Amino acid sequence: MEKKGGIVGFTGIFRGLVADVKDGSKVVFTGSVAVCTPFIELLAYTVRDRGFDMLYVPKAVASEARQIKEIKGVGYSAVDEKGDPNGADAVVVLGGLAMPKFGCAPEDVNSLIEEISAGKNPKIVGVGFMNIFEKAGWDKKIKFDTVMDTTMEAVVK
Repeated sequence: MEKKGGIVGFTGIFRGLVADVKDGSKVVFTGSVAVCTPFIELLAYTVRDRGFDMLYVPKAVASEARQIKEIKGVGYSAVDEKGDPNGADAVVVLGGLAMPKFGCAPEDVNSLIEEISAGKNPKIVGVGFMNIFEKAGWDKKIKFDTVMDTTMEAVVK
C-alpha cells in the first residue's frame, strides 16, 4: 500500500498505476455523468505525455463514448466527438458509478469491459473515493487489477 496526500498524491499514484500500460495505448475511462467527468479530465492531464488514445464512456454505455482531447489553454476535456472504445488496453472505472444515485450496476461495467476488450486482457483500474467500491461490494464483483482509494477533507475558514 502506498499513501500520498493532496492533488499531487492523487495524480502521482494514478500515473504510477498505469506506468505499465504501453505508451500510445487506448485508455477508456468510465464514470458517472458530471460527477466523475472532472476527475477523468484531471487524470487524463496526468498522463498527457504518454500518447494515450483516451476516451470517456459515461455510465458504462459504450455507444456514448467520447474523445478526451487537449484543448490549448484550457486542459484536457471530454469533447462532443464520438470515439471507439473497442480494443481498450486499460479501463479506468471511477467510483461514482458505484453510487446508487449517480451510477449503474457493476454488471453493466463488467459487460462494458467484456464488450470493448476485443480479445485483449485490459488492465482494470478502479479510482474511487471514501472506500466506495468496498462499501458497494464492487471489489468482489469487478476484477480490478488495482484500486486507488482517495479521501477528501474540506475546511472552511
